[in-house]
Amino acid sequence: MTESAHSLEVGEPLLKLEHIYKRYGTGERAFDALRDVSLNVNQGEFVAIMGPSGSGKSTMMNIIGALDRPTKGVYLLNNIHVEELNSDQRALLRRRYLGFVFQGFNLLARTTALENVELPLLYRGLPKKERQEMAQAALDRVGLLKWQHHTPAALSGGQQQRVAIARAIVTKPKLLLADEPTGSLDSSRSVEIMELLSDLNRKEHITVVLVTHEPDMATYAQRIVVFRDGKLESDSAGRDA
Repeated sequence: MTESAHSLEVGEPLLKLEHIYKRYGTGERAFDALRDVSLNVNQGEFVAIMGPSGSGKSTMMNIIGALDRPTKGVYLLNNIHVEELNSDQRALLRRRYLGFVFQGFNLLARTTALENVELPLLYRGLPKKERQEMAQAALDRVGLLKWQHHTPAALSGGQQQRVAIARAIVTKPKLLLADEPTGSLDSSRSVEIMELLSDLNRKEHITVVLVTHEPDMATYAQRIVVFRDGKLESDSAGRDA
């Protein structure tokens, strides 16, 4: 897995998807989840992906997140040809470049907020003191340093999602992927989470790709990309463009 030595600046393409197809099954049962999709996301951008069920938005998120490979097409992330990587190489790429936030928080129930945020650093083999300092800084960034010793059960849904965001940003990823991050939250907590993601994007230039079915949440993005029937239907400016 090699990459260009050139460091990307804000406004340069971080990821390029060119003529992406994704087919499941074979023969009469074959189903094209994505059909000839081309999409660029620039360094420092905040892009929302929307679309009805079966539109291809979740499949696209899995490909962007290197969780799945396209059947055909080119996917460049930070100048790396992701479509050519095997599963071990994709795992390494995810660990090095990507941060994930999910609807269900995906926190370990019996560990503290601090320990949950430390987890990606543990996989990297960092010493304990360095892990703790980085995790505390990430929790402080999302406003939860005072709750670092609480387990998820002692936190509200909004606080749990903040811990999940801290875990996603602790490795300083180039790309933050948020899959329905407000789907389990009420409207006021949803706004807080979206404002936090928007703040991370604006102030720290973290590139964010958000999948959501909620139009109000999508408007926090600079661009709103809509999928329908496996194709990119529209690409328009959001509220923060």
